[in-house]
Amino acid sequence: MKGTNNSDIREHMDVFGSCGNQLGTVDHVEGNEIKLTRSGAKANGQHHWIPLGWVESVDNAVRLNKDCGQAVKEWRSESVTTGGAR
Repeated sequence: MKGTNNSDIREHMDVFGSCGNQLGTVDHVEGNEIKLTRSGAKANGQHHWIPLGWVESVDNAVRLNKDCGQAVKEWRSESVTTGGAR
């Protein structure tokens, strides 16, 4: 995260890939990960976790340094931080 504090990331913020498309919505931050809500268009009814290292910037939304296609291939269906706790 370039100069961004993870406290800048808030619940219900939209998350966009570098492609400009919406990847999901922040549920909350867990350690070094962002937990996405399970209601997002790409979520298929499941929570997903992405590392804070993917965050390029935060303004009124979270903007990633990966496009949505790559992010979906690499996101996790379990938290690394909490050992899979949902």
